Amino acid sequence: MSNIKQALQERILVLDGAMGTMLQAYKFTETDFRGERFKEYPTPLQGNNDLLSITQPQAIKEIHAKYFQAGADIVETNTFSGTTIAMADYQMEDLVYELNFQSAKIAKEVANEFTVKEPHKPRFVAGSIGPTNRTASMSPDVNDPGYRAVTFDELRIAYKQQVEALVDGGVDVLLVETVFDTLNAKAALFAIEEVKEEREIDIPIMLSGTITDASGRTLSGQTAEAFLISVSHIPLLSIGFNCALGANLLQPHLEAIANKTDFAISAHPNAGLPNAFGAYDETPEEMGEQIEEYLKKDLINIIGGCCGTSPEHIRVIANIAAKYKPRRHAELASVSH
Repeated sequence: MSNIKQALQERILVLDGAMGTMLQAYKFTETDFRGERFKEYPTPLQGNNDLLSITQPQAIKEIHAKYFQAGADIVETNTFSGTTIAMADYQMEDLVYELNFQSAKIAKEVANEFTVKEPHKPRFVAGSIGPTNRTASMSPDVNDPGYRAVTFDELRIAYKQQVEALVDGGVDVLLVETVFDTLNAKAALFAIEEVKEEREIDIPIMLSGTITDASGRTLSGQTAEAFLISVSHIPLLSIGFNCALGANLLQPHLEAIANKTDFAISAHPNAGLPNAFGAYDETPEEMGEQIEEYLKKDLINIIGGCCGTSPEHIRVIANIAAKYKPRRHAELASVSH
């Protein structure tokens, strides 16, 4: 396996863009989501994007390939909701292992094809681990602040199942992303450490939080720096932020952590803020200009896009990133593989 840690020392790595944005263009119907296998399934399945790795694998393959063609070094698996907790919405808890395994396998196949074609630019797969739709730190019930919809242990068990399937499917790195509640993230990190220990493997971990609004805090109330400190006991490959904000609004939060850690720093912002219809209007060029500011300030080791970003956005970002050296504060050379 080509070493992602090594690649990080040589260049700024480019992460892919939005999976959801790309899938919308296919205009898949309920029938498409079901495919042959889930024709008679008792619950509505439209919107369960992770399921498309089983029912529409060709589309998922095409999307990964488009991002690699655009210059991405890393694509994320189509597994953002791949836990029993999130899949409970569709009554598909039993499918979790298969969903993650298949998604990882598809992404890895495409990555290998590109690596063979361009050995000087090895491609990697990040197993995408989303935050689930529950929070361990806060009560969903205003009248009962002590109530929790999920426990740390339930999260840990759910994440562990997802991690095992992603690892079996061949991912190169695990990406715990869009973290709005650090306690959820800690459950995921705990699960990953368990799997690493049990299997005696050392798979790199990327961690990406999300700053939810102008207060500059995560949903569970942490500033960027507090978030960094509270997870720094785990040997991470990278830490950073994604989603919620456009590139320019994200910059101060990256600045807040960039000189306080030896971990690599990652960012995959949205294409600006959503308009009144929930769509993202920022052009690749507009986004590229803002991201170039990160690079001029030596803030970044891994850069990509989140909601609203397309292969065109990634192409522009990759071209800009190629002109800069990766952030050097990261003492990646001292990290043994």
